[in-house]
Amino acid sequence: QVQVVESGGGLVQPGGSLRLSCAASGDIRSVYDMRWYRQTPGQQRELVAAITRGGSTNYGTSVKARFTISRDNAGNTVYLQMNSLKPEDTAVYYCYADVVAVTGRAQRRSDYWGRGTQVTVSS
Repeated sequence: QVQVVESGGGLVQPGGSLRLSCAASGDIRSVYDMRWYRQTPGQQRELVAAITRGGSTNYGTSVKARFTISRDNAGNTVYLQMNSLKPEDTAVYYCYADVVAVTGRAQRRSDYWGRGTQVTVSS
């Protein structure tokens, strides 16, 4: 069984910083892409940042130059450093992981999502 768990959300003033973490754990063989998405009420979930297993990154247009995605050496934990936060960054942030899980002798590649962590940017 695989779990994806986010942490690090909270309330921050405009211009401030937060660092989100996301860890994939369980019976994992490999983790490929890991991504951060965010969603506000009534809106579609949007891609914030993505990182491949090899370390290549991609960012949503609204967060470029302010947010940085990174990954630990083991490859199962991803971070999102958010700087110069704006009120419009307020959202629930979700972590996504493309995982090859092990079940007995079998392996299966699937998408896994965390439950989300709330980020609120307000004075």
